Amino acid sequence: MNYTDLVTQIQDYTENQFSTTEVDTFIQQAEQRIYNQVQLPALRKNVTGTLTAGNKYLAMPSNWLATFSLAVINGDNEYHYLLNKDVNFIRESYPDTDSDFFAEPEYYAVFDNSAFIVGPTPNASYNVELHYFYYPTSIVEDGTSWLGDNFSSTLLYGSLLEAYTYMKGEADVMNVYKARYDEAMILLKQLSDGKDRQDAYRSGQVRYPVK
Repeated sequence: MNYTDLVTQIQDYTENQFSTTEVDTFIQQAEQRIYNQVQLPALRKNVTGTLTAGNKYLAMPSNWLATFSLAVINGDNEYHYLLNKDVNFIRESYPDTDSDFFAEPEYYAVFDNSAFIVGPTPNASYNVELHYFYYPTSIVEDGTSWLGDNFSSTLLYGSLLEAYTYMKGEADVMNVYKARYDEAMILLKQLSDGKDRQDAYRSGQVRYPVK
């Protein structure tokens, strides 16, 4: 389902009580709700960067929301995954800023809303690879999205829930939309938290008991 079709359906269900701008808000609120309830591959992103000698800070992507992993790649092209710690731990463990104490980093922490801090301070330049959680561009902006293409019912009923909550709609209609949304979310979670995290070789095929 593309953006135009989605808006048309929402307007039909709500009897054209909302402007396109208001519908856009409901869609984006629904996307945010869904993205925080599931772990889809479409919500994962990875980037590479560089730590420089003597600089313990690493800029984070502007669309970063949470970290899955951060790895340092040494001169032998080996990946060493850093352990997540608190800023205070890194400051306490590596208080000396003398270059004699610089080494390959082992830990990282979120320093502020734009940078990570690593410890110990790098003794050389290192390539790094960050895997992180982010919100993909909304269907409102792109016209299409992974969610709209693959689980349009989740997006539709999520948007209708936002709309009816705003308009304080009838309880029985709200309950119908909530039930449909919950059904769609169960299927989406089976994909994201189940099928996407296993394969038939390691886990076997899905089986349901037969009575």
